[in-house]
Amino acid sequence: MVALLISVVGVAGVLAFSVSGRTREFGIRMAVGAKPSHILKDVLFQGVTIAGIGVCAGILCGVALLFVISRYVADIQIPGILSFGASALIIVGAAISASLMPARRAAQVNAVEALRAE
Repeated sequence: MVALLISVVGVAGVLAFSVSGRTREFGIRMAVGAKPSHILKDVLFQGVTIAGIGVCAGILCGVALLFVISRYVADIQIPGILSFGASALIIVGAAISASLMPARRAAQVNAVEALRAE
């Protein structure tokens, strides 16, 4: 649950900051003719990428620490691939749902107001 909370807050925070910094870019893309669905997909892909990197790093570090700890503690068993896969899918799913709010905000950027603000 802690990993899930950290991933949701982290992905949502990073994407919200990224979207606020890229408002002008989104405005230009909308003015040139980009559809809001393309911008939505772009921001969601960025969120999935962040979550994917985090999940891969977590799995690699977890397995490495498991082997280190198993040298010192006798009865440590390696969890199955199913538990690693299920937890990774849950975290990625939560990250996608956390990415939806910043992605919707990016897709609703008004091109005229975004360009006028700068």
